[in-house]
Amino acid sequence: MTYIRKKTIEGLKVGDGFSISRTFTEDDVNRFAEITRDYNPVHFDDRFTRVKGYNGRVCHGLLVASMISEIGGQIGWLASEMQFTYKKPVYFGDTIICDFKITDIDEKGRAVAKAEYRNQNGFVVIEGILKGILPDEKAREIMRMA
Repeated sequence: MTYIRKKTIEGLKVGDGFSISRTFTEDDVNRFAEITRDYNPVHFDDRFTRVKGYNGRVCHGLLVASMISEIGGQIGWLASEMQFTYKKPVYFGDTIICDFKITDIDEKGRAVAKAEYRNQNGFVVIEGILKGILPDEKAREIMRMA
């Protein structure tokens, strides 16, 4: 059982946070394109990326932003809203750290969290605001038994 899942079973509160990292590869981009059918040349053609002013082919923004799914899945978070602001491109081989922090929880378990994605050089590449529903005590009990 992961640390994120254990912390969730104990009960999450405002200020709780988690951090994960991932290195993105050309294969990741190819598989994401197959699923989404997003074949924008910025992901596949070096000539196109040069014209756009990039230093190489760029990973799909939603692929990188989807790192939040790893955290949300461990929490059992039911997403209701996600807002991402893309600050810098992510290139093949970049390692991204996603820091997630809960900023608000109401009496019904509806939560707000912030996510900050940084590359291996410490530059913020994506900022996110997420809204969703946290698992209640009954749901956490099921998670405890799984």
